[in-house]
Amino acid sequence: MDTAQIVLLAVFGTVVAGMFILDVGILHRKAHVVQFREATLWVIAWVSLAMLFNLFVFLLMGAESGGEFLAAYVIELSLSVDNVFVFAVVFAYFAIPREYQHRVLFWGILGAIIMRGIMIVGGIALLEALHWMVFVFGAFLVFTAIKMATQKEGDVDPEKNLVVRLFRRFMPVHDGFEGQRFFVKRNGRTYATLLFLALLVIESTDLLFAIDSVPAVLAISTDLFIVYTSNLFAIAGLRSLYFVVAGSLGRFHFLKYGLAGVLLFVGFKMLASEWYHVPVPISLGVIVLVIGGSVVASLLIKNKSAEAAHP
Repeated sequence: MDTAQIVLLAVFGTVVAGMFILDVGILHRKAHVVQFREATLWVIAWVSLAMLFNLFVFLLMGAESGGEFLAAYVIELSLSVDNVFVFAVVFAYFAIPREYQHRVLFWGILGAIIMRGIMIVGGIALLEALHWMVFVFGAFLVFTAIKMATQKEGDVDPEKNLVVRLFRRFMPVHDGFEGQRFFVKRNGRTYATLLFLALLVIESTDLLFAIDSVPAVLAISTDLFIVYTSNLFAIAGLRSLYFVVAGSLGRFHFLKYGLAGVLLFVGFKMLASEWYHVPVPISLGVIVLVIGGSVVASLLIKNKSAEAAHP
């Protein structure tokens, strides 16, 4: 790790730790409903910090690294929309009160940051030790893209989650809430609350989503510093993004095709990497164009099936 990366890593660690302390230690010490305005300000803050950090990467590490960071950040942020959908389904299923949702998401995203780090390190190690794995990752992304574009929308049933089913076998569950507590004691016995079950579903589902998103980001860069910092900035803002857009996700009915298009592009990019290296500016341009196009198309072309279901 060179001097520029050490400096940036120190800045990165300080800023992220400071934001988390401000969030959970000061502003959210007491449970309260996160309003739209508050959530929007947090989203703006995280995106602004990511772009400011990106600027420092450009200045200290060069244009190539700066472009890789930006492309990786946009991919991760785009693919994270699926997580937001799961958050909404899980909270509705367990009837989690709005004032307690922030706590579940805070610990869920903190866990996701740790799991993503492990998967990123493992993925980079695999690519360095076994170069042919780039073709495996590429083929997997192409398969995932086709599956995403062709599969019908399905409901998420948290009770069918394997982790939840196994957990219920070994730990009794208190079907209620005790404030923001994840565990309670009754008659000398410890019970998990529904808040903890919701957290388990969110963590395990994010692990499945990471199987798609981590290889997609590794198609842009295999620099551990670039991949992990871009991932963390994207994930860190997810909690606030949920409170901003959860109610309007249904409007972006073409977004899944845009995400599938991005996965298809980066999949073919990995498959062709042995013979042709796609420049970072082209990769970034394709990603922004495809995602932006799907969002614009969703806003301009109404979803007739959704209108029929909700006239």
